[in-house]
Amino acid sequence: MIKNYIKIAWRSLVHNKVYSLINIVGLSIGLSAAILILLYVKDEISYDRFHTQSPNIYRVVSDWYHPDGSIGHRDGMSSNLQGPIFKTKIPEIEAFVRYSSVFRDIRAKGEVKGYEMNYTDSNFFSVFDFPMLAGDPKTALVKPMSVVISEEMALKFFNSVEVVGKTLEISSDNQFTPYLITGVTKKCPENSSIKFHFLLPKFVNPEETAATEWWFNFSYHTFVLLNPKANIANVVKKMKEINASDAAQANKIILEKYEIKDKVVFNLQRLQDIHLSTDLPAQYGLLEASNPTYSYILSAITLFILLIACINFVNLTVARSLKRAKEIGVRKVVGSSRKQLIWQFLGESFFLSFIAFTLAILVVQLILPTFNQLANKSLSISYLFDAQLLLGYFLVFVVTSFLAGFYPAMVLSGYSPVKTLYGQMMFSGKSYLQKSLVILQFALASFLIILSFSFYSHFNFLINKDLGYDDSNTIMVEKWDLTKQNAEVLKEQLLKNPNILQLAPKNGENWEDLGKINGGQKLNFGLGIIDEEFLPLYKIPLVRGRNFSKDFPTDSTQSVLVNETFVKKANWKNPLGQIVDYPINSGRKYQVVGIVKDYHYQSLNTEIKPQMFVMQSTGFGFLNIKIKPNTETASIVFIEKTFKDLFPMNAFVYKFKDLENQKAYESEQKWKQIMLFGAILTIFISCIGLFGLATLSAEKRTKEIGVRKVMGASVTSIVKLLSTDFLKLVSLSFIISFPLAYLASQKWLENYPYREVFNWWIFGITAITTIAIALLTVGWQAIRAALMNPVKSLKVE
Repeated sequence: MIKNYIKIAWRSLVHNKVYSLINIVGLSIGLSAAILILLYVKDEISYDRFHTQSPNIYRVVSDWYHPDGSIGHRDGMSSNLQGPIFKTKIPEIEAFVRYSSVFRDIRAKGEVKGYEMNYTDSNFFSVFDFPMLAGDPKTALVKPMSVVISEEMALKFFNSVEVVGKTLEISSDNQFTPYLITGVTKKCPENSSIKFHFLLPKFVNPEETAATEWWFNFSYHTFVLLNPKANIANVVKKMKEINASDAAQANKIILEKYEIKDKVVFNLQRLQDIHLSTDLPAQYGLLEASNPTYSYILSAITLFILLIACINFVNLTVARSLKRAKEIGVRKVVGSSRKQLIWQFLGESFFLSFIAFTLAILVVQLILPTFNQLANKSLSISYLFDAQLLLGYFLVFVVTSFLAGFYPAMVLSGYSPVKTLYGQMMFSGKSYLQKSLVILQFALASFLIILSFSFYSHFNFLINKDLGYDDSNTIMVEKWDLTKQNAEVLKEQLLKNPNILQLAPKNGENWEDLGKINGGQKLNFGLGIIDEEFLPLYKIPLVRGRNFSKDFPTDSTQSVLVNETFVKKANWKNPLGQIVDYPINSGRKYQVVGIVKDYHYQSLNTEIKPQMFVMQSTGFGFLNIKIKPNTETASIVFIEKTFKDLFPMNAFVYKFKDLENQKAYESEQKWKQIMLFGAILTIFISCIGLFGLATLSAEKRTKEIGVRKVMGASVTSIVKLLSTDFLKLVSLSFIISFPLAYLASQKWLENYPYREVFNWWIFGITAITTIAIALLTVGWQAIRAALMNPVKSLKVE
């Protein structure tokens, strides 16, 4: 019986090549998307689960509550102290590991380069599963001046992994110190939030105790390993009690010294939850932070594509059913039951889906590198054959085959044998289901097109919006211990080159601090340490007052500049001359001498915050260099040589300011490409289905077309006749898609503080594009039918 079903399915496929091809192509595209998204989601939820003890590893986090009980912020960091103190006083905690990130220089092979390194405790390898190729994991991080390096770094510096006992010169206190290599690890798994190339042993300063403000020096990730039987709620309760008792003095110090009245409550976050967390993400040394929204969006796009492919299958099978009516009638007359016919048609569906699924596997292997680039992943072909994924593929295959074949099987198996054999078989009604499915198809397709245009429009807005300063032709050279004196020496040497126009030192962009205004009001602000050249270099205007100047020697100790947002937050009507107490409770007071026009010193994903500028002799981390246009290569060569001559102990690291600004929107750029890709696939699958329906429609109306031509109908009128019904359905789909797409795009744009008003032309472009594509699809077949010889048309039975 099964063999017979397969034979019939194969004959049907070969006999109807065009329709079979349309169904196979549509289903294979849908199944390819489903396989890729299963890969993506599987990878997302697998992060940090490869550790044997992963279910029992937690990160110590904290919630900061305002005096009124509202939560201020959540922090994934902790200090040196929480780990050892909690371990000592909470029996359920079996071990703790601290982990932090720092940038250090390495001198090797005559070059100095900067690398990210990580400090951690000596038991790191007993808590986390990172296999070592060489060295003893129990003792590798016990002694000071030792380092564990990755396989990649061993090959980079020594062309071998047999390097235990050798040394690396690592910068420390402005000099290079030999560190003994005590271990070599394998490459960290891709699905790990902890990735490292250099591990250094962590040692705590004896003066750091819970009775001092060091308790709140949050600069480490603290992981704790709990007993498998531990009650999490009880552990958190004990942490809260310890903070109230052991850290009472520390809480008193920050209240008196910094007037911080917020209350900190320590909590635990599962290691397995870090990767997809949005409020306590992987950052500050932990990598690969993600957002579960990405999985939801990709899954929705995949569902759209797969649904449209299934709709094609249903529509084409039902539309072709009249051609198989006599076959069904004969089968019923010779004794086939309805159940047997249902199994036959479901078998054909499964057979077609199997071919599509096989093709989908091949397609996935071809496009996986492109998908990796779009999704910022490193998925490999071997992932396709994971046991869990194979089960997922099987379920997708079965569900897709059943959805595509069930309704046609029920319809076809229900035909009356008498009517089919006497040629009296006609559809009842007006094919409402078929029309509804076409409307749904194009509603989904136009929905994604609108979202794609919205993504493109918003991305262009982010890239092209005036930031309030000139970031072109500006190089940022990194040197974290840069002083005003060093900057002046470097400036003197660099300005000898005519390609170098201006120079100005500055600290990092994301420094934040706290000051007091209006006699006691506390205000958080972004802190900029600059000199008098910074604002002119970036062409940042002042709206009132003056810039820092060498003509005012006290500017470095008594004057500050603030931005417009600072003035608004302070509620100053006459800001010039106002006093800022900074650092808080230090006794030092600064006078506001200028108001800087607001500019976007952070990405457009963040609102402009209050900002204050001071002019100091230390605290710089970057030297901003303005160069002549089109001199990038020559300027970099000259700057690097000059920098290395003056600072041979430092690695030369530079960035172009405009490119750094664009990097902030890499996520938006990738999602714009993904949405466009999804829109193209949905419209393509919808159109090949529409093509199939138009072909069937033309075949069913062959005699009618012949009669009309004999009666004098023009080719244009016949094309219009065959195309109008389909174009009406496409137009009706906009009634569904436009409102939903508008609401979805507005909801998405709410995540951005700076966004442009929705462009209504997007609806017009979408409608024109969709109708034009549909018209080309249907029109070609309509013209072909209209040009047929009417004599041949009238001879068709």
